Amino acid sequence: MMIVSACLAGFPCRYDGKSKPCAEVVELVKAGKAIPVCPEQLGGLPTPRPPCEILAGRVVDRNGTDRTESFQQGAQAVLALAQTYGATQALLQNRSPSCGTGWIYDGTFSKTLIAGDGITARLLQENGIQVIGIE
Repeated sequence: MMIVSACLAGFPCRYDGKSKPCAEVVELVKAGKAIPVCPEQLGGLPTPRPPCEILAGRVVDRNGTDRTESFQQGAQAVLALAQTYGATQALLQNRSPSCGTGWIYDGTFSKTLIAGDGITARLLQENGIQVIGIE
């Protein structure tokens, strides 16, 4: 069993209310081999919502509102699901402040990428779950 970003499984849960389906991820979910999750929704944020980025260790939305607590709550919920179902791997959406692996936006909302991981990706990695980023 693995964890996958719900937007990659075709669920319209991205900040803009859209999905970004990946055929491989959709098939894994259909086959019962993956659990789709949206950390931001699990953290209580609505869809659609203002875009968020990580700035100085905090998650802020385009309006300057600190959303760190919601992102941390969502990450904890995803970790709990992963542990409950024995997931050892996660396929997550690249560049996201939740799910980004290796590269995230720099917090200026200028589409500038910097090295780093999203809140959920980092928590999963810290708990021994392999995270693979998908475009």
